[in-house]
Order: sequence, then C-alpha cells, then structure tokens
Amino acid sequence: MPRSAMIDRRAFVKAAGLTFLAALKPGALMALERTDAVFASGIRARDGSYAVATVTERGEIVDQVALPARAHGMAFSKATGRTVAFARRPGTYAMIFDPSGKVEPIIISAREGRHFYGHGAFSPDGRLLYASENDFDGNRGMIGIYDARDRFARIGEYQTYGTGPHDMTVSDDGRFLIVANGGIETHPDFGRTKLNLDHMEPSLTLIDAATGSLIEKHVLPAQYARVSTRHVDIDADGKIWFACQYEGHRNDLPPLVGHFGRGEDLTFVTLPDETTRALGNYVGAIAVNRDEGLVGVTSPVNGTAVTLDAMSGKVLKVESVADAAGIAAAERGFAVSSYRGEFEGLRSDVAWDQHIVRIARK
Repeated sequence: MPRSAMIDRRAFVKAAGLTFLAALKPGALMALERTDAVFASGIRARDGSYAVATVTERGEIVDQVALPARAHGMAFSKATGRTVAFARRPGTYAMIFDPSGKVEPIIISAREGRHFYGHGAFSPDGRLLYASENDFDGNRGMIGIYDARDRFARIGEYQTYGTGPHDMTVSDDGRFLIVANGGIETHPDFGRTKLNLDHMEPSLTLIDAATGSLIEKHVLPAQYARVSTRHVDIDADGKIWFACQYEGHRNDLPPLVGHFGRGEDLTFVTLPDETTRALGNYVGAIAVNRDEGLVGVTSPVNGTAVTLDAMSGKVLKVESVADAAGIAAAERGFAVSSYRGEFEGLRSDVAWDQHIVRIARK
C-alpha cells in the first residue's frame, strides 16, 4: 500500500475516534480497515430518502448521514475535517457535518431571494465557507460567505460577475475564488428551466477573496456561447481546469474541457471526435489527480469516464461506465460512481449522486 494511502486512511480513522468506530457494523469496520482512501457522496435510497454516504475506494458504504432533500456537490475542509453537502439547484439548504460523527450536523438556508447552485468550497484554513448562489430577481450570480466559527452564519456575499454560477473553488493560498459562470439564467418559479439559451454568456472569473473585486473575467468566444462552463478543479501547477456542457445541436462537436492560469487566455483541449461523442457533449464532473498529473471527467449521457494527461491534454483512457456520475482522485487514477449504484465497480442498493469528494485530514 502506498504511504499516502496509509496516511489518508489513518487520518480519517484518527479523526473519527473510538466512539465512531465502535458504532460501526462489523462489515463497515472491516471495509474501513482495508481501504486506501475514504470518500463522501450524496445518495438516494431505495425508499426515496436522501443521505450522504461515507464510502471506501472499493465502493463499500461505511456510514450515512440523513439529508432533508437531494444533494448535489460536496466540499471538504482538510483543516477542520468538516464536509458540506449542497442542495441540488434550485435548493435552499446546505448541510455541514463531521464525517466522524463527533459534531451534530448544521443545516443552513440560503437567504431570502437566493438559492444555492449546488457547489461551494472552504477557505484553506476552514474558517469560511463559500457557496455559489443565485440572486434570481436580480439575475446575478453571487457567492455567499459563511462563518464556520459561528455555526456558519452568513456574513456577506460577493458577485460572481456572471450569470448562472455553478461550481467554484478556492486557490491553494486562499487569495482567489474561481467561479464557473454557466451563463444560463434560471428562476425558481420555473424550476430547472433554462431561460436564456438564445443569449447565453458563459465565463470563468477570478475574484479577490479578501475584497470581492474582479481580478479576471474570461468570456467564452461568441462561437462557443452555448458551451456552458460548469465545473472546475486546480492541478499541482496551479492551472485551473474547467469542464462544460453544450446547449446546442447534438450533432455538433464543441470543446468540452479546457484550462487557464492567471494572466493567461483560455486554452481548450482538442479531444478526438469519438471522445466528444462518447461524452455526449456533456461533462457532469471533473477532478484532478495532482500526484499522478491526471485530469478525469465523466458524463452520464453516454456513460463515459475519460482520463487526460494534465501536461499535454492527451486522452489516456476512455471507459464505459453506465450512468457515470461523480469522479474524484484515488490512490491510482480516479474513483468513479454511477446513478445506478456502482462505485468503483461495486453495486450498492442506492443511487449515487453527481459528485464525490475525497475526505481525509492531513
């Protein structure tokens, strides 16, 4: 077993403590003892209820925490060990919990006139939680700011300088917020209906985390106005990778993956046509494996997982995964889940939701 794998598992076990471990069923405890890494993801149970599951890299469910409604994106703080599950758009709740069960979960609600877009991130020190939100009457993307030291009280907000922010992340040094503005207008009165497909403006923005001022805005070229920027991650060199979902004709072959750095123009990865077709013009999740220099993307449309070389953008692997959902860096390559209940090939009696987060305090 690689040393990093042992640290990953041992960190989780140490943080969990004896009380948590003693409460596990023998099968779950055995699964935890032999795993290399621990993840969390939203699930839907057979009875229709929702929860967040802690799962090993083998796909064995260790524990579950009930949710009030369906979740979407996840975020984890290495500094504090806390994890958050964000409601699926246009949901208005987020639940912050300790995977070890030491602290009772905290549920927060979006302020009046806002809803969550399903994603967010912690500051590196774990003191702040940022959430992508919609000011739906003002048709503005916003970032809500929540204080982890005060039960995640809402203490402010910044603009995202775009419409329809979806995923967001924070630079390693905590100075910048990086937002994928999908460019799609929505309003809770119309559910998940996309209201402006004829005049979308997808963009990626860098925002000063201390002041909320705009540092950079990268608007996609006019010919890619229907390429909705949706998800982001950062590689070991600080390069920001983004993944897209196309809102145009299904026979088109638009760019779906790209990257940029501060002060650089957007660079689109040229995927082979057969890979773009396999993704169905839709990337549902992206993840970077920093240790191995890899970028992974998934699509539920045609059930596909793709691995790219982070240096060259070359396609290294294309796998068929029916109803592929989440993806996260594993000890080797990526862990992939599916809406059909598969996690790394092991089938459970649940439906995994769209995103996975790796959890371990280091």
